[in-house]
Amino acid sequence: MNYPDAQNPYGFSPFLQWRENCDYYLEDPFARKAVRVFTGEQADQVDAAARQISQKASFRWRKMAETIAWPEKRPYMMHYDGHKNRIDRIVRPYETLLMEKEVFGEALFSEQTHPWVRFIKMYLIYQNGEACVACPLTCTEGMVALLERYAGTPETQAILAHCKEGQNGEFAIGAQYLSEIHGGSDVGANLLEARLENGQWRLYGTKFFCSATHADYAVVTAKPTGSEKVGLFVMPSWLPGDKERERRNGFTIDRIKWKMGTSELTTAEITLNGAIAYPVGPLERGLANMVGIVLTYSRLTVGLSGAASMMRAWREVARYSEFREAFGLPIGRFPMVAGQLARIERGAKRTLAGAFQLYRDVLALPNGLAPRSGAGESEDLKKKRFEVRELIMLQKIASSLDAPEVLRLAMSLFGGHGVMEDFSALPRLYRDAAVNELWEGPRNVLLTQIHRDLLKASAWYGPDQFVANVLAGAPSNLVKALQQEILDIFAHPELFEMSPAALLTCERWDSFCHRFYHAYQDLAVALVESHG
Repeated sequence: MNYPDAQNPYGFSPFLQWRENCDYYLEDPFARKAVRVFTGEQADQVDAAARQISQKASFRWRKMAETIAWPEKRPYMMHYDGHKNRIDRIVRPYETLLMEKEVFGEALFSEQTHPWVRFIKMYLIYQNGEACVACPLTCTEGMVALLERYAGTPETQAILAHCKEGQNGEFAIGAQYLSEIHGGSDVGANLLEARLENGQWRLYGTKFFCSATHADYAVVTAKPTGSEKVGLFVMPSWLPGDKERERRNGFTIDRIKWKMGTSELTTAEITLNGAIAYPVGPLERGLANMVGIVLTYSRLTVGLSGAASMMRAWREVARYSEFREAFGLPIGRFPMVAGQLARIERGAKRTLAGAFQLYRDVLALPNGLAPRSGAGESEDLKKKRFEVRELIMLQKIASSLDAPEVLRLAMSLFGGHGVMEDFSALPRLYRDAAVNELWEGPRNVLLTQIHRDLLKASAWYGPDQFVANVLAGAPSNLVKALQQEILDIFAHPELFEMSPAALLTCERWDSFCHRFYHAYQDLAVALVESHG
Protein backbone atom coordinates (compact mmCIF):
# COMPACT_ATOMS: atom_id res chain seq x y z
CA MET A 1 0.00 0.00 0.00
CA ASN A 2 1.17 3.51 -0.79
CA TYR A 3 -0.62 5.71 1.74
CA PRO A 4 0.69 9.25 2.32
CA ASP A 5 3.75 9.49 4.57
CA ALA A 6 5.30 12.91 5.09
CA GLN A 7 8.36 11.19 6.60
CA ASN A 8 9.20 9.27 3.43
CA PRO A 9 11.63 6.57 4.62
CA TYR A 10 13.11 5.82 1.20
CA GLY A 11 16.89 5.96 0.85
CA PHE A 12 19.76 4.71 -1.31
CA SER A 13 21.87 3.23 1.49
CA PRO A 14 22.01 -0.41 0.27
CA PHE A 15 23.16 0.63 -3.22
CA LEU A 16 25.58 3.23 -1.89
CA GLN A 17 27.06 0.77 0.60
CA TRP A 18 27.80 -1.63 -2.25
CA ARG A 19 29.25 1.12 -4.41
CA GLU A 20 31.49 2.46 -1.65
CA ASN A 21 32.92 -1.02 -1.09
CA CYS A 22 33.20 -2.05 -4.74
CA ASP A 23 36.67 -3.20 -5.74
CA TYR A 24 36.94 -2.54 -9.50
CA TYR A 25 38.99 -5.64 -10.29
CA LEU A 26 37.49 -8.11 -7.83
CA GLU A 27 34.01 -7.27 -9.13
CA ASP A 28 35.09 -7.61 -12.76
CA PRO A 29 35.17 -11.35 -13.54
CA PHE A 30 35.28 -10.66 -17.28
CA ALA A 31 38.51 -8.64 -16.96
CA ARG A 32 40.03 -11.34 -14.76
CA LYS A 33 39.22 -13.93 -17.43
CA ALA A 34 40.69 -11.69 -20.13
CA VAL A 35 43.92 -11.49 -18.16
CA ARG A 36 44.14 -15.31 -18.14
CA VAL A 37 43.30 -15.59 -21.84
CA PHE A 38 45.53 -12.90 -23.33
CA THR A 39 48.56 -12.29 -21.09
CA GLY A 40 50.11 -15.75 -21.34
CA GLU A 41 53.02 -16.45 -19.01
CA GLN A 42 52.55 -13.07 -17.32
CA ALA A 43 49.01 -13.89 -16.15
CA ASP A 44 49.86 -14.40 -12.47
CA GLN A 45 52.02 -11.28 -12.37
CA VAL A 46 49.37 -9.20 -14.13
CA ASP A 47 46.61 -10.50 -11.88
CA ALA A 48 48.62 -9.70 -8.75
CA ALA A 49 49.41 -6.20 -10.00
CA ALA A 50 45.74 -5.61 -10.80
CA ARG A 51 44.65 -6.65 -7.33
CA GLN A 52 47.24 -4.36 -5.77
CA ILE A 53 46.40 -1.22 -7.73
CA SER A 54 42.65 -1.83 -7.66
CA GLN A 55 42.72 -1.16 -3.92
CA LYS A 56 43.96 2.35 -4.72
CA ALA A 57 41.93 3.04 -7.85
CA SER A 58 38.65 1.78 -6.39
CA PHE A 59 38.77 3.72 -3.14
CA ARG A 60 41.43 6.37 -2.49
CA TRP A 61 41.84 7.56 -6.10
CA ARG A 62 38.12 7.28 -6.82
CA LYS A 63 37.36 9.65 -3.95
CA MET A 64 40.05 12.05 -5.14
CA ALA A 65 38.68 11.96 -8.69
CA GLU A 66 35.20 12.74 -7.39
CA THR A 67 36.49 15.62 -5.26
CA ILE A 68 38.43 17.37 -8.02
CA ALA A 69 35.47 17.11 -10.41
CA TRP A 70 33.55 19.83 -8.56
CA PRO A 71 33.52 23.12 -10.52
CA GLU A 72 35.12 25.08 -7.69
CA LYS A 73 38.11 22.71 -7.82
CA ARG A 74 38.89 23.23 -11.49
CA PRO A 75 42.36 24.47 -12.47
CA TYR A 76 43.00 28.13 -13.18
CA MET A 77 45.90 30.27 -14.40
CA MET A 78 48.05 32.62 -12.37
CA HIS A 79 50.02 34.49 -15.02
CA TYR A 80 52.05 36.71 -12.65
CA ASP A 81 53.29 36.53 -9.10
CA GLY A 82 53.02 39.42 -6.67
CA HIS A 83 56.23 40.98 -7.97
CA LYS A 84 55.16 41.23 -11.64
CA ASN A 85 57.16 38.15 -12.66
CA ARG A 86 55.54 36.11 -15.43
CA ILE A 87 55.15 32.60 -14.00
CA ASP A 88 52.15 31.07 -15.83
CA ARG A 89 51.39 28.86 -12.86
CA ILE A 90 48.61 26.32 -13.38
CA VAL A 91 46.88 26.16 -10.02
CA ARG A 92 45.46 22.71 -9.38
CA PRO A 93 43.84 21.26 -6.25
CA TYR A 94 45.90 19.39 -3.68
CA GLU A 95 44.04 16.15 -4.37
CA THR A 96 45.09 16.30 -8.02
CA LEU A 97 48.75 16.82 -7.13
CA LEU A 98 48.67 13.97 -4.64
CA MET A 99 46.88 11.51 -6.93
CA GLU A 100 49.15 12.41 -9.85
CA LYS A 101 52.25 11.77 -7.74
CA GLU A 102 50.90 8.43 -6.56
CA VAL A 103 49.77 7.27 -10.02
CA PHE A 104 53.02 8.20 -11.75
CA GLY A 105 54.85 6.72 -8.77
CA GLU A 106 53.65 3.34 -9.98
CA ALA A 107 56.56 3.59 -12.47
CA LEU A 108 54.34 2.42 -15.31
CA PHE A 109 56.99 3.06 -17.97
CA SER A 110 59.94 1.61 -16.09
CA GLU A 111 62.04 -1.21 -17.50
CA GLN A 112 60.86 -3.17 -14.47
CA THR A 113 57.17 -2.88 -15.41
CA HIS A 114 55.95 -5.42 -17.93
CA PRO A 115 53.71 -3.93 -20.68
CA TRP A 116 50.81 -6.13 -19.59
CA VAL A 117 51.15 -4.87 -16.02
CA ARG A 118 51.06 -1.30 -17.35
CA PHE A 119 48.01 -2.17 -19.47
CA ILE A 120 45.92 -3.59 -16.62
CA LYS A 121 46.92 -0.82 -14.24
CA MET A 122 45.94 1.85 -16.76
CA TYR A 123 42.62 0.08 -17.32
CA LEU A 124 41.80 0.28 -13.62
CA ILE A 125 43.05 3.86 -13.28
CA TYR A 126 40.89 4.91 -16.25
CA GLN A 127 37.74 3.74 -14.47
CA ASN A 128 37.92 7.03 -12.58
CA GLY A 129 37.72 9.03 -15.81
CA GLU A 130 40.24 11.62 -16.94
CA ALA A 131 40.91 12.98 -13.43
CA CYS A 132 43.98 14.84 -14.77
CA VAL A 133 45.91 11.56 -15.06
CA ALA A 134 44.52 9.67 -18.08
CA CYS A 135 45.74 12.07 -20.78
CA PRO A 136 49.15 12.66 -19.14
CA LEU A 137 49.65 8.90 -18.85
CA THR A 138 49.07 8.20 -22.52
CA CYS A 139 51.07 11.27 -23.60
CA THR A 140 53.97 10.06 -21.49
CA GLU A 141 53.63 6.57 -22.95
CA GLY A 142 53.89 7.96 -26.48
CA MET A 143 56.86 10.14 -25.57
CA VAL A 144 58.66 7.19 -24.00
CA ALA A 145 58.06 5.01 -27.08
CA LEU A 146 59.39 7.80 -29.30
CA LEU A 147 62.49 8.40 -27.20
CA GLU A 148 63.21 4.71 -26.76
CA ARG A 149 63.72 4.61 -30.48
CA TYR A 150 65.36 7.96 -31.13
CA ALA A 151 66.96 9.36 -27.96
CA GLY A 152 70.52 9.88 -29.17
CA THR A 153 71.77 12.89 -27.24
CA PRO A 154 72.51 13.42 -23.53
CA GLU A 155 69.47 15.71 -23.28
CA THR A 156 66.95 13.30 -24.81
CA GLN A 157 68.42 10.34 -22.94
CA ALA A 158 68.04 12.24 -19.67
CA ILE A 159 64.42 13.05 -20.50
CA LEU A 160 63.76 9.37 -21.27
CA ALA A 161 65.31 8.30 -17.97
CA HIS A 162 63.27 10.93 -16.10
CA CYS A 163 60.05 9.54 -17.62
CA LYS A 164 60.88 5.86 -17.16
CA GLU A 165 62.79 5.59 -13.90
CA GLY A 166 62.26 8.98 -12.26
CA GLN A 167 64.61 11.43 -10.57
CA ASN A 168 64.77 11.45 -6.78
CA GLY A 169 61.47 9.60 -6.72
CA GLU A 170 59.74 12.05 -9.06
CA PHE A 171 58.54 10.72 -12.41
CA ALA A 172 58.29 13.10 -15.35
CA ILE A 173 55.00 13.80 -17.13
CA GLY A 174 54.73 14.17 -20.90
CA ALA A 175 52.39 16.11 -23.18
CA GLN A 176 51.78 16.51 -26.93
CA TYR A 177 51.53 19.94 -28.58
CA LEU A 178 50.54 19.27 -32.16
CA SER A 179 47.49 21.29 -33.19
CA GLU A 180 47.49 24.86 -34.46
CA ILE A 181 44.67 27.34 -34.96
CA HIS A 182 43.92 26.36 -38.57
CA GLY A 183 43.13 22.78 -37.56
CA GLY A 184 44.41 19.71 -35.78
CA SER A 185 44.46 16.85 -38.25
CA ASP A 186 46.15 18.68 -41.11
CA VAL A 187 49.50 18.69 -39.33
CA GLY A 188 51.36 19.13 -42.62
CA ALA A 189 49.89 22.65 -42.81
CA ASN A 190 51.40 23.64 -39.45
CA LEU A 191 53.45 26.84 -39.32
CA LEU A 192 55.33 26.65 -36.02
CA GLU A 193 58.97 27.37 -36.86
CA ALA A 194 62.07 25.62 -35.54
CA ARG A 195 65.19 27.75 -35.91
CA LEU A 196 68.72 26.50 -35.46
CA GLU A 197 70.43 29.30 -33.52
CA ASN A 198 74.04 28.91 -32.38
CA GLY A 199 73.76 25.14 -32.55
CA GLN A 200 70.53 25.08 -30.52
CA TRP A 201 67.02 24.51 -31.84
CA ARG A 202 64.45 27.08 -30.72
CA LEU A 203 60.70 27.11 -31.41
CA TYR A 204 58.65 30.13 -32.49
CA GLY A 205 54.92 30.38 -33.04
CA THR A 206 51.64 29.26 -31.49
CA LYS A 207 49.91 26.02 -30.60
CA PHE A 208 46.16 26.03 -30.09
CA PHE A 209 45.27 22.75 -28.32
CA CYS A 210 47.84 21.91 -25.66
CA SER A 211 46.51 19.41 -23.12
CA ALA A 212 48.41 18.35 -20.00
CA THR A 213 49.90 21.84 -20.03
CA HIS A 214 51.36 21.22 -16.57
CA ALA A 215 53.67 18.51 -17.98
CA ASP A 216 57.44 18.49 -17.59
CA TYR A 217 58.08 17.84 -21.30
CA ALA A 218 56.08 18.01 -24.52
CA VAL A 219 56.41 16.43 -27.94
CA VAL A 220 56.04 19.35 -30.37
CA THR A 221 55.67 19.41 -34.15
CA ALA A 222 57.49 22.24 -35.96
CA LYS A 223 58.93 22.99 -39.36
CA PRO A 224 62.63 23.83 -39.59
CA THR A 225 63.28 27.22 -41.18
CA GLY A 226 62.85 27.05 -44.96
CA SER A 227 61.39 23.54 -44.95
CA GLU A 228 57.90 22.26 -45.71
CA LYS A 229 58.60 19.04 -43.80
CA VAL A 230 57.30 18.66 -40.25
CA GLY A 231 59.95 17.85 -37.67
CA LEU A 232 59.42 16.36 -34.24
CA PHE A 233 60.96 17.88 -31.10
CA VAL A 234 60.85 17.34 -27.35
CA MET A 235 60.58 20.59 -25.42
CA PRO A 236 61.21 20.92 -21.67
CA SER A 237 58.67 23.09 -19.89
CA TRP A 238 61.48 24.38 -17.70
CA LEU A 239 65.23 24.38 -18.18
CA PRO A 240 67.36 22.95 -15.33
CA GLY A 241 66.90 24.94 -12.13
CA ASP A 242 64.01 27.04 -13.50
CA LYS A 243 61.02 25.00 -12.36
CA GLU A 244 61.49 26.08 -8.75
CA ARG A 245 61.70 29.70 -9.90
CA GLU A 246 58.64 29.22 -12.14
CA ARG A 247 60.50 30.54 -15.15
CA ARG A 248 59.24 28.74 -18.25
CA ASN A 249 61.37 27.73 -21.19
CA GLY A 250 60.70 30.49 -23.70
CA PHE A 251 56.92 30.18 -23.92
CA THR A 252 53.80 31.60 -22.36
CA ILE A 253 50.47 29.96 -21.57
CA ASP A 254 47.98 32.41 -23.03
CA ARG A 255 44.76 30.95 -21.67
CA ILE A 256 43.07 27.77 -20.50
CA LYS A 257 40.29 26.60 -22.79
CA TRP A 258 36.75 26.04 -21.59
CA LYS A 259 35.79 22.59 -22.84
CA MET A 260 32.93 20.18 -22.36
CA GLY A 261 34.79 17.23 -20.83
CA THR A 262 38.11 16.30 -19.20
CA SER A 263 37.64 19.48 -17.21
CA GLU A 264 40.12 18.53 -14.49
CA LEU A 265 42.85 18.63 -17.15
CA THR A 266 44.01 21.92 -18.61
CA THR A 267 43.97 22.41 -22.36
CA ALA A 268 45.61 25.69 -23.28
CA GLU A 269 46.79 27.98 -26.03
CA ILE A 270 50.49 28.72 -25.88
CA THR A 271 52.95 31.04 -27.62
CA LEU A 272 56.51 29.88 -28.11
CA ASN A 273 59.13 32.61 -28.34
CA GLY A 274 62.48 30.86 -28.58
CA ALA A 275 61.72 27.76 -26.51
CA ILE A 276 64.70 25.40 -26.49
CA ALA A 277 63.83 21.99 -27.89
CA TYR A 278 65.61 18.83 -28.98
CA PRO A 279 64.98 17.11 -32.33
CA VAL A 280 63.84 13.51 -32.10
CA GLY A 281 64.40 11.27 -35.09
CA PRO A 282 65.05 12.42 -38.67
CA LEU A 283 63.53 15.88 -39.09
CA GLU A 284 62.03 14.96 -42.47
CA ARG A 285 60.14 12.06 -40.81
CA GLY A 286 58.58 14.02 -38.00
CA LEU A 287 55.05 13.64 -39.30
CA ALA A 288 55.45 9.90 -39.90
CA ASN A 289 56.89 9.34 -36.42
CA MET A 290 54.26 11.50 -34.80
CA VAL A 291 51.45 9.48 -36.40
CA GLY A 292 53.17 6.09 -36.38
CA ILE A 293 54.37 6.21 -32.77
CA VAL A 294 53.01 9.06 -30.67
CA LEU A 295 49.40 9.20 -31.87
CA THR A 296 49.20 5.43 -32.21
CA TYR A 297 49.64 5.00 -28.46
CA SER A 298 47.06 7.71 -27.83
CA ARG A 299 44.59 5.89 -30.08
CA LEU A 300 45.22 2.64 -28.24
CA THR A 301 44.41 4.43 -25.00
CA VAL A 302 41.07 5.66 -26.34
CA GLY A 303 39.97 2.04 -26.69
CA LEU A 304 41.19 1.11 -23.23
CA SER A 305 39.69 4.14 -21.51
CA GLY A 306 36.40 3.54 -23.33
CA ALA A 307 36.36 -0.03 -22.06
CA ALA A 308 37.13 1.16 -18.53
CA SER A 309 34.27 3.66 -18.40
CA MET A 310 31.81 1.24 -20.00
CA MET A 311 32.67 -1.61 -17.64
CA ARG A 312 32.23 0.67 -14.63
CA ALA A 313 28.91 1.92 -16.01
CA TRP A 314 27.64 -1.61 -16.62
CA ARG A 315 28.67 -2.78 -13.15
CA GLU A 316 26.98 0.14 -11.39
CA VAL A 317 23.80 0.25 -13.42
CA ALA A 318 23.37 -3.53 -13.21
CA ARG A 319 23.52 -3.34 -9.42
CA TYR A 320 21.24 -0.30 -9.35
CA SER A 321 18.64 -2.14 -11.45
CA GLU A 322 18.56 -4.86 -8.77
CA PHE A 323 18.13 -2.30 -5.99
CA ARG A 324 15.73 0.21 -7.54
CA GLU A 325 12.04 -0.73 -7.62
CA ALA A 326 9.20 0.76 -9.64
CA PHE A 327 5.62 -0.42 -9.93
CA GLY A 328 6.35 -3.17 -7.44
CA LEU A 329 9.34 -4.73 -9.23
CA PRO A 330 13.12 -4.22 -9.39
CA ILE A 331 13.56 -2.29 -12.62
CA GLY A 332 15.88 -4.96 -13.98
CA ARG A 333 12.86 -7.30 -14.15
CA PHE A 334 11.23 -5.23 -16.87
CA PRO A 335 12.06 -6.59 -20.35
CA MET A 336 12.80 -3.14 -21.77
CA VAL A 337 15.35 -2.47 -19.04
CA ALA A 338 16.78 -5.99 -19.27
CA GLY A 339 17.35 -5.51 -22.98
CA GLN A 340 19.13 -2.20 -22.41
CA LEU A 341 21.30 -3.76 -19.71
CA ALA A 342 22.27 -6.46 -22.19
CA ARG A 343 23.29 -3.79 -24.72
CA ILE A 344 25.44 -2.05 -22.10
CA GLU A 345 27.04 -5.34 -21.10
CA ARG A 346 27.71 -6.30 -24.72
CA GLY A 347 29.28 -2.93 -25.51
CA ALA A 348 31.50 -3.00 -22.42
CA LYS A 349 32.68 -6.57 -22.88
CA ARG A 350 33.39 -6.29 -26.59
CA THR A 351 35.38 -3.08 -26.11
CA LEU A 352 37.49 -4.55 -23.32
CA ALA A 353 38.06 -7.89 -25.06
CA GLY A 354 38.98 -6.14 -28.29
CA ALA A 355 41.44 -3.90 -26.44
CA PHE A 356 43.13 -6.94 -24.86
CA GLN A 357 43.31 -8.79 -28.17
CA LEU A 358 44.69 -5.82 -30.08
CA TYR A 359 47.31 -5.08 -27.41
CA ARG A 360 48.42 -8.71 -27.53
CA ASP A 361 48.97 -8.33 -31.28
CA VAL A 362 50.87 -5.07 -30.77
CA LEU A 363 53.22 -6.73 -28.28
CA ALA A 364 53.79 -9.64 -30.67
CA LEU A 365 55.19 -7.37 -33.40
CA PRO A 366 58.99 -7.47 -33.68
CA ASN A 367 60.43 -4.04 -32.80
CA GLY A 368 57.01 -2.74 -31.84
CA LEU A 369 54.66 -0.71 -33.96
CA ALA A 370 57.15 0.36 -36.63
CA PRO A 371 59.93 -1.74 -38.19
CA ARG A 372 63.51 -0.60 -37.95
CA SER A 373 64.62 1.27 -41.03
CA GLY A 374 66.04 -1.03 -43.66
CA ALA A 375 64.76 -4.14 -41.93
CA GLY A 376 63.50 -6.77 -44.31
CA GLU A 377 60.24 -8.44 -43.32
CA SER A 378 58.42 -11.50 -44.53
CA GLU A 379 55.17 -10.98 -46.39
CA ASP A 380 53.21 -12.48 -43.48
CA LEU A 381 54.81 -10.09 -40.97
CA LYS A 382 54.27 -7.14 -43.30
CA LYS A 383 50.58 -8.04 -43.50
CA LYS A 384 50.31 -8.49 -39.75
CA ARG A 385 51.88 -5.11 -39.10
CA PHE A 386 49.46 -3.55 -41.58
CA GLU A 387 46.50 -5.25 -39.89
CA VAL A 388 47.51 -3.97 -36.46
CA ARG A 389 47.96 -0.42 -37.71
CA GLU A 390 44.49 -0.39 -39.28
CA LEU A 391 42.88 -2.09 -36.28
CA ILE A 392 44.25 0.60 -33.96
CA MET A 393 42.44 3.24 -36.00
CA LEU A 394 39.30 1.09 -36.22
CA GLN A 395 39.32 0.61 -32.45
CA LYS A 396 39.60 4.34 -31.94
CA ILE A 397 36.61 5.21 -34.11
CA ALA A 398 34.47 2.35 -32.78
CA SER A 399 35.15 2.81 -29.07
CA SER A 400 34.90 6.61 -29.17
CA LEU A 401 31.41 6.28 -30.64
CA ASP A 402 30.32 3.29 -28.57
CA ALA A 403 31.44 4.63 -25.18
CA PRO A 404 29.26 7.78 -25.13
CA GLU A 405 26.29 5.74 -26.38
CA VAL A 406 26.73 3.07 -23.70
CA LEU A 407 27.24 5.69 -20.99
CA ARG A 408 24.20 7.66 -22.15
CA LEU A 409 22.08 4.53 -22.00
CA ALA A 410 23.42 3.66 -18.55
CA MET A 411 22.61 7.16 -17.29
CA SER A 412 19.05 6.78 -18.56
CA LEU A 413 18.52 3.72 -16.37
CA PHE A 414 19.22 5.85 -13.31
CA GLY A 415 16.29 8.02 -14.35
CA GLY A 416 16.62 11.65 -13.32
CA HIS A 417 19.47 10.72 -10.99
CA GLY A 418 21.52 9.74 -14.04
CA VAL A 419 22.43 13.33 -14.89
CA MET A 420 23.05 14.43 -11.30
CA GLU A 421 26.80 14.73 -10.91
CA ASP A 422 26.68 14.43 -7.14
CA PHE A 423 24.71 11.19 -7.47
CA SER A 424 26.86 9.31 -9.96
CA ALA A 425 30.19 9.51 -11.81
CA LEU A 426 28.52 8.59 -15.10
CA PRO A 427 27.84 12.16 -16.33
CA ARG A 428 31.51 12.97 -15.88
CA LEU A 429 32.59 9.76 -17.62
CA TYR A 430 30.15 10.57 -20.42
CA ARG A 431 31.64 14.04 -20.98
CA ASP A 432 35.16 12.64 -20.90
CA ALA A 433 34.20 9.95 -23.44
CA ALA A 434 32.71 12.52 -25.78
CA VAL A 435 36.03 14.37 -25.88
CA ASN A 436 37.83 11.18 -26.99
CA GLU A 437 35.95 11.32 -30.29
CA LEU A 438 37.93 14.40 -31.28
CA TRP A 439 41.44 13.81 -29.98
CA GLU A 440 43.97 11.85 -32.06
CA GLY A 441 41.95 12.25 -35.25
CA PRO A 442 38.15 12.53 -35.51
CA ARG A 443 36.11 9.79 -37.11
CA ASN A 444 35.98 11.20 -40.64
CA VAL A 445 39.75 11.63 -40.79
CA LEU A 446 40.48 8.09 -39.62
CA LEU A 447 37.84 6.55 -41.89
CA THR A 448 39.46 8.31 -44.83
CA GLN A 449 42.94 7.20 -43.76
CA ILE A 450 41.90 3.55 -43.41
CA HIS A 451 40.26 3.67 -46.85
CA ARG A 452 43.40 5.22 -48.35
CA ASP A 453 45.65 2.64 -46.67
CA LEU A 454 43.62 -0.31 -47.94
CA LEU A 455 43.43 1.12 -51.42
CA LYS A 456 47.18 1.69 -51.49
CA ALA A 457 47.90 -1.82 -50.17
CA SER A 458 45.48 -3.57 -52.52
CA ALA A 459 48.28 -4.42 -54.98
CA TRP A 460 49.87 -6.76 -52.42
CA TYR A 461 47.06 -7.25 -49.87
CA GLY A 462 43.51 -7.37 -51.21
CA PRO A 463 40.84 -5.85 -48.97
CA ASP A 464 38.83 -9.09 -49.02
CA GLN A 465 41.87 -11.03 -47.82
CA PHE A 466 42.42 -8.40 -45.12
CA VAL A 467 38.87 -9.01 -43.89
CA ALA A 468 39.34 -12.78 -43.91
CA ASN A 469 42.63 -12.66 -42.01
CA VAL A 470 41.43 -10.23 -39.34
CA LEU A 471 38.25 -12.25 -38.79
CA ALA A 472 39.84 -15.70 -38.89
CA GLY A 473 37.60 -17.96 -36.81
CA ALA A 474 34.43 -15.88 -37.23
CA PRO A 475 31.30 -17.47 -38.77
CA SER A 476 31.99 -18.05 -42.46
CA ASN A 477 28.73 -16.47 -43.61
CA LEU A 478 29.61 -13.25 -41.75
CA VAL A 479 33.12 -13.17 -43.19
CA LYS A 480 31.90 -13.78 -46.73
CA ALA A 481 29.27 -11.06 -46.43
CA LEU A 482 31.84 -8.53 -45.18
CA GLN A 483 34.29 -9.57 -47.89
CA GLN A 484 31.70 -8.99 -50.58
CA GLU A 485 30.72 -5.67 -49.08
CA ILE A 486 34.26 -4.31 -48.95
CA LEU A 487 34.83 -5.38 -52.56
CA ASP A 488 31.64 -3.58 -53.58
CA ILE A 489 32.79 -0.44 -51.76
CA PHE A 490 36.22 -0.49 -53.34
CA ALA A 491 34.73 -0.97 -56.78
CA HIS A 492 33.82 2.75 -56.44
CA PRO A 493 36.77 3.97 -54.37
CA GLU A 494 36.59 7.71 -54.91
CA LEU A 495 35.95 9.57 -51.63
CA PHE A 496 36.99 13.08 -52.64
CA GLU A 497 34.88 13.89 -55.69
CA MET A 498 31.68 15.52 -54.49
CA SER A 499 28.95 13.40 -56.06
CA PRO A 500 25.96 11.28 -55.02
CA ALA A 501 28.06 8.15 -55.60
CA ALA A 502 30.84 9.41 -53.34
CA LEU A 503 28.38 10.36 -50.61
CA LEU A 504 26.85 6.89 -50.73
CA THR A 505 30.30 5.26 -50.66
CA CYS A 506 31.28 7.33 -47.61
CA GLU A 507 28.09 6.34 -45.79
CA ARG A 508 28.59 2.66 -46.61
CA TRP A 509 32.25 2.81 -45.57
CA ASP A 510 31.41 4.38 -42.21
CA SER A 511 28.83 1.68 -41.47
CA PHE A 512 31.07 -1.13 -42.73
CA CYS A 513 34.05 -0.15 -40.60
CA HIS A 514 31.99 -0.03 -37.43
CA ARG A 515 30.39 -3.43 -38.04
CA PHE A 516 33.70 -4.95 -39.13
CA TYR A 517 35.45 -3.88 -35.94
CA HIS A 518 32.54 -5.13 -33.84
CA ALA A 519 33.01 -8.52 -35.50
CA TYR A 520 36.68 -8.43 -34.48
CA GLN A 521 35.68 -7.54 -30.92
CA ASP A 522 33.07 -10.28 -30.81
CA LEU A 523 35.73 -12.84 -31.69
CA ALA A 524 37.70 -11.64 -28.68
CA VAL A 525 34.62 -11.84 -26.43
CA ALA A 526 34.00 -15.42 -27.52
CA LEU A 527 37.61 -16.28 -26.71
CA VAL A 528 37.30 -14.84 -23.20
CA GLU A 529 33.95 -16.45 -22.48
CA SER A 530 35.17 -19.86 -23.63
CA HIS A 531 37.73 -19.76 -20.81
CA GLY A 532 36.68 -21.93 -17.90
